Amino acid sequence: MKQLAVKKWFNSGTPWIWLNAGAISIALVAVFGLLVLILARGMGHFWPENVNAFYYENTKNALTIIAEVIESEKVPLESLHNLNTQYAGDEQGNVTRHLVKTGNRDILGSDFRWLYDIDLLKVEQPEELMVLERVEWGNFYGYLKAVYENGQMVASKEQAWPEFIKRLHRTIEIREQILELEQGDIGTINYQLERLRLKQRRLQLDNELTDSAIKKLAAQREALSQQYEVLLKQTGQLYRKINRDSIHATIMDGSEVTVPLEKIIKAWQPNKMSLWDKLFFYIHNLWDFITEDPREANTEGGIFPAIFGTVMMVILMAILVTPLGVIAAVYLREYARQGLLTRVIRIAVNNLAGVPSIVYGVFGLGFFVYFLGGNIDALFFPEALPAPTFGTPGLMWSSLTLALLTLPVVIVATEEGLSRIPKSLREGSLGLGATKAETLWRIVLPMASPAIMTGLILAVARAAGEVAPLMLVGVVKLAPSLPLDGNFPFLHLDRKFMHLGFHIYDVGFQSPNVEAARPLVYATSFLLVVVIVTLNLTAINLRNRLREKYRALDG
Repeated sequence: MKQLAVKKWFNSGTPWIWLNAGAISIALVAVFGLLVLILARGMGHFWPENVNAFYYENTKNALTIIAEVIESEKVPLESLHNLNTQYAGDEQGNVTRHLVKTGNRDILGSDFRWLYDIDLLKVEQPEELMVLERVEWGNFYGYLKAVYENGQMVASKEQAWPEFIKRLHRTIEIREQILELEQGDIGTINYQLERLRLKQRRLQLDNELTDSAIKKLAAQREALSQQYEVLLKQTGQLYRKINRDSIHATIMDGSEVTVPLEKIIKAWQPNKMSLWDKLFFYIHNLWDFITEDPREANTEGGIFPAIFGTVMMVILMAILVTPLGVIAAVYLREYARQGLLTRVIRIAVNNLAGVPSIVYGVFGLGFFVYFLGGNIDALFFPEALPAPTFGTPGLMWSSLTLALLTLPVVIVATEEGLSRIPKSLREGSLGLGATKAETLWRIVLPMASPAIMTGLILAVARAAGEVAPLMLVGVVKLAPSLPLDGNFPFLHLDRKFMHLGFHIYDVGFQSPNVEAARPLVYATSFLLVVVIVTLNLTAINLRNRLREKYRALDG
């Protein structure tokens, strides 16, 4: 009787429903657990942790180490070799060790080290300890001693910190003015001068370089050169202003160092900060990470160019793949004769979805970059040769390569949508006198638009996370200029760009400072997930609106 009941239970399909629900639950828990891990490890990096002063002393010497504790763990005392101490460890024979960030890489040689609780006298958190984020060489830890202007001391002791912060704000404003001039006005003039050079070269190749054309080009070049000289003088004045101030600080070995304010990005005293101060500082750090350019081999600064490049590439890919996929699906479903050849083409399209992405990258490099781009340069940009314009990896070829990679997904999803549209709607439209093209454009495609958006969502989800093909067709470690700027033609499809996925690979596996790069890998990974989810949610919202709009026709 029990066997019959069990058999009936199995035949009802209930066990498989529970197994399916359990598998989905485990997958969801794993995904959310991974996101929480990435969020905690990555976003915690921007919190201003307190800085400790470790005081060590034994019979031979005394040592003070100023550092920020990254993590702590217990290790067996017997695993430490060449240990000359009477320390016996805790009850289990273990000793606590701390991974700490000492900063001052230009002085100490490295940012991180391990500290052991052996001969440790005490640990304090002096309120006067300061942390400086610098343009290069990472963080600086020490005590502020005095503020100097043109080599003359202007503040010390209690007055030093307020004076330092006031002058640092001035320095930051000047630095922003310099960047605006160099990357904005001066960069625009350099771009226009290069355009004039190429224009003259083009006229020369076409045998149209007349005396009047030469004079006109020379006049334009002279006007730009005069503007350049004016901007160069303004930049020189700003550099003289920014070089005015400096500070003297003492580090953990008691020595005094001089730090120019032009090398400092921000300064804080974490041991003095309240919870609200730290929360405000945390939000400011996170905003800087999202909006600034990277520094120090991508281990410092922000990731804005990578976010911009990722979003721009995905948008271009979507613009390219959608019409190609829809046209191919419409032809296969609505116009092609349903025979052996059509079935073979569908099988080929489905198989294309399983081709390794690096193969698409090799194809894109060979066909798009070398063949297509090289011919475009020869036909339309001969004045720039032998320097390539489109005959080199860039944003356009990356978008096209990923469009090919995701094309099967869009074709299959669109075909599925077209097959679900009732035949009676087509016949009714044709019966009212509409042509097949009008029926397709006004009835079929609008009703299939939710399926098209589903294919696009799947394409975006895959393309945004791809890295391997992009390494061959356009992505780089650091792009000096964004693909979109204020210079004509504004959108520069020939430029190389940064990508969040490649940025994660570069920081995680190519960084010379592994410990400093580790939290940035987590933070960048989380932002990549956020970007992909945002793009997908935007497409899903548009799909749902289209579905509601054409629900009446479907009924």
